[in-house]
Amino acid sequence: MTEIQVDTPRPTRKRLSFWDRVKFLLLFVAAWFAIVWASMANDPILPFGDAVRLQLRDAKGIVLLVLVGLELVRQLHFLISEHAPGYHRLWAEGIFGGFERSTHRKFSDWTRYRILRVFKWLLVIAVLALILGQVLKTSPFTALFQLPALIWSAAPLFLQVIFVLFVAVAQFGAIFWFLSRGGVEVYFPDDVKTRFTDVWGQDHVLERVKENIVYLENPEAIEAKGGYVPGGILLWGPPGTGKTLMAEAVAGETGKPYVFVDPGAFINMFFGVGVLKVKGLFRKLRKLALRYGGVIVFFDEADSLGNRGALAQGGGGFPRGMTPAPFQAAGCNGFSYLSNDSRWMLTQNAAAAAPSATDKAQVGFPGMGGGGGGMGTLEALLTELSGLKKPRGFVNRHVRRVLGMRPKPPPKYRILVMMATNLPEALDEALLRPGRIDRIYKVGYPTKAGRVRTYDGYLDKVKHELTPEQIDKLATITPYATGATIKDMVNEALITAIRDGRDAITWRDIIRAKQLKELGPAENVEYIERERHAVAVHEACHAVVAYRTRHHMEIDIATIEKGSGYLGMVASIPPEDQFTSWRSHYESDICVALASLAGERMFFEGDSSSGVSGDLESATSVATNMEGVWGMGSTVSSYAASSRIGSGTPGGAPPNAEKNDMSVRRALADRIEDNLGVLLKRTAEILEENRRQVLALAHALESHKTLTGEDVVAVLEGRPGPLVDGTVYADSGFLTELEDYHRAALAAHRTHAKPEMTMPGLVDFEPVPNDEVWRGPAPVNSHNGIAPSGTDGES
Repeated sequence: MTEIQVDTPRPTRKRLSFWDRVKFLLLFVAAWFAIVWASMANDPILPFGDAVRLQLRDAKGIVLLVLVGLELVRQLHFLISEHAPGYHRLWAEGIFGGFERSTHRKFSDWTRYRILRVFKWLLVIAVLALILGQVLKTSPFTALFQLPALIWSAAPLFLQVIFVLFVAVAQFGAIFWFLSRGGVEVYFPDDVKTRFTDVWGQDHVLERVKENIVYLENPEAIEAKGGYVPGGILLWGPPGTGKTLMAEAVAGETGKPYVFVDPGAFINMFFGVGVLKVKGLFRKLRKLALRYGGVIVFFDEADSLGNRGALAQGGGGFPRGMTPAPFQAAGCNGFSYLSNDSRWMLTQNAAAAAPSATDKAQVGFPGMGGGGGGMGTLEALLTELSGLKKPRGFVNRHVRRVLGMRPKPPPKYRILVMMATNLPEALDEALLRPGRIDRIYKVGYPTKAGRVRTYDGYLDKVKHELTPEQIDKLATITPYATGATIKDMVNEALITAIRDGRDAITWRDIIRAKQLKELGPAENVEYIERERHAVAVHEACHAVVAYRTRHHMEIDIATIEKGSGYLGMVASIPPEDQFTSWRSHYESDICVALASLAGERMFFEGDSSSGVSGDLESATSVATNMEGVWGMGSTVSSYAASSRIGSGTPGGAPPNAEKNDMSVRRALADRIEDNLGVLLKRTAEILEENRRQVLALAHALESHKTLTGEDVVAVLEGRPGPLVDGTVYADSGFLTELEDYHRAALAAHRTHAKPEMTMPGLVDFEPVPNDEVWRGPAPVNSHNGIAPSGTDGES
């Protein structure tokens, strides 16, 4: 049962503060000495003692002394009431009880406070009149009427002082005003032409954002039922996914003013300028909201708002409604062949070895909370987003108070705050709390249907020859394409077509644009023959193992053209959107990674290059997490949790175990090494079974340097592809020539000489027309039922 607390009357009077106890005494004493000073000023030869005795006989002085005495009696009365409950009860309930009850019935607390304030001002004016009467040698009443004339006569002196103060303050004010300009752009309703129909591939987020528009235009729909209108939206996700475009569409659809806040608007040289910018921004927003019935303010790159986020505060995880965005493929270097989950896992491991949050906070990032934004700027923004709003207008705020009237409450400002960031963990948690940012939406990579819609939208703006089937294929082979990357790819394809003297985009143009954007321009270098063959074999091993062990992945591209950070690359992509990964997927990742080591040992008689180092690092990281974190090995407990808690390493020997008592559980590192050894052996068997396909694909890579995924499959299956004729590799005689060439390259590798045999050539091949590109079934698994996800490559 909950106990109800009832307010009971205090047994004694509430104690006064020291200032409330002495302020009227100080006023009366100061006034009495003021009239003494006035007497001495009027008669310069009058000594101080005589002036005091004179005022003790004068009516004005006697009045002030009587007031001092009455104030002393009043304060003595209060003092006794603060310590004696019976005395306080006698006066509060007996003598003044009826008067207090009658005044409470007739006047509200607000009115009683105003009446008391009027009496205090009248008392101060009366004391001032006594002093002026003594100074002017006239009656106090007449002295009050002479006061304006005295003020007017002293006006020149006051104006000079005010002017000097104004100039001094204006210098600083002008500097701060000038520094607080810029960074904020206002677009009025007719200036924004973007609509929701211009936002493609983010329909699920768009529907949620439309709800906020309904509440912005018709707030009574929720306020009449006791709710409140959500006033803040955070859009977060990878760059280029349409966050800024969505905010512009909201402004365009509502017909409200759109205020764009530049990311660097609050980064200033001097402390305090950022606070002025925040105050000025919201003052402008309130004016626009009243004039147009609402306003939309958009903070782009909101992570620039400060360094008080999870990173700087030492917090872990991500704020509410947030999870790590999918990690973009980072190229080769023994890394890009992994699935998206594997890449994200490796990134987290790398982040763990980065400088700590404390170190980052000490260094300081430019922003509102520390480094460059200035003290108090972020706090000012937080206050403006959810702080109390003042009544508007000078008359409303001041004149009505003087007249004892309540100021009118401030209006409801319809301000929709929208923010966008691709680094949500850097935002202050106080900024993201409900009431400031009410809704958090992830604007992630578009789904396949969204990518198809986005490709259709941008291709409709240019002339092209792509069929709906090819656009669907294009959306499949660009799984992490954003609206910005799709727009850029279509534009690059158009430039390629114009460079070739055409005005329509073809399939070949879009594929060349894709390769250029993903891999960058190839370096203008040529491998020597034996090194070119070694790189081709290395990449062919990756591709063959990926083709033979992956059910749900397709090879996207294979190349041996040297880029800025790789010698060659083989990348794989999922043919549809996938959200789960399994043990078989990760085992295939490891097999694809180990294919370079197994293949080099097999084709170069036990020799291997340093190019496999990145592959081994990735394979070991995945195997470690499988065994100690993901529950995909013989250990059930989590190595990550055990390390964090300090309970020991899962799979290790107990602390009190004998040295030879390791049969209970083998060490984690031993099990990881055993698993890698088993998968390496499995990979070597796959390559041994597909030796001729490896040499065939290596030859195709040496001949063409870069192959699309469909051409890789055509070579491995010995049939025509879109750009490469794979039927020649079904000829056993030609494969025998490839074996002979490999032996010659191997001999040259041992002696560091030029191969004695030239590489076999190819017959001319007419590419398959665009509308006849083969889109066969997924590769058939030929070994151990492994089906991973990811892309593969080599440094």
